[in-house]
Amino acid sequence: MPDIVINTGPVIALVAATDSLEWLTTLYNQVWIPYEVSLEIAAGGSDNAESLALSAINQKIRLVDQKTQLPLPLLRELDSGEADVIHTALRNGIDTVAIDEKAGRRVARIHGLIVTGSLGILLKAKSYGHIPDLSSCISRMRGRGIWISDELVTAALRQAGEE
Repeated sequence: MPDIVINTGPVIALVAATDSLEWLTTLYNQVWIPYEVSLEIAAGGSDNAESLALSAINQKIRLVDQKTQLPLPLLRELDSGEADVIHTALRNGIDTVAIDEKAGRRVARIHGLIVTGSLGILLKAKSYGHIPDLSSCISRMRGRGIWISDELVTAALRQAGEE
């Protein structure tokens, strides 16, 4: 199983989709939460759904608890969370990152990283039997304000065999 470095957007989307992240640690050897991502999640308060979900799997995640100097080229193109995801992956030899935003995905690919996002992780979870169907996850995500294009939803449902 590979390691993964995950950005704030996928954490929020996955919690919205499933109300938990406990299943995430069965898909990846280590789930890395970079320092800047942890700050973004903590900004919502210690009792927000994402903080509680991460706390429930605290023993199974790798929380980067020290701020590092992020490369200026990354910070020029990305927000600090995305930049820290890419920097953490590159610095620790991790091939896979979870980023939903288009710019972050593009820059990660330029750096040779394997990129997945919320729907990619949910598709993997479904293939392992951790979620019964993708359609209800997407409905919960959209119901909680997560925007996903209709084209992406159609493609994901087709790939899941639900269309």
